[in-house]
Amino acid sequence: MEQLDSDFDYVVRERKRRVVTRETRFNLLLIFPALGLLWLLYLIGAAIFQWSLTGVVNPVMTIVVVLFALLVGLLFWAFAPSATKQ
Repeated sequence: MEQLDSDFDYVVRERKRRVVTRETRFNLLLIFPALGLLWLLYLIGAAIFQWSLTGVVNPVMTIVVVLFALLVGLLFWAFAPSATKQ
């Protein structure tokens, strides 16, 4: 019977730090126009198919206020100088 090979070589891979550039930070902000487009499509659908909007408007306006605060925070983050520049 053969002896088991218990001499393992462990390879430790170093994680490469991912550099977040200003362009990639601004690309994250593209979610806001996409959400606006979805809301516009919903409003167009409500106009065409005569859906009731009374139960939807208040929650959506609350989400819009929260998204505005998130937008302001993300804009400060996107305009921040890069850590690699001194």
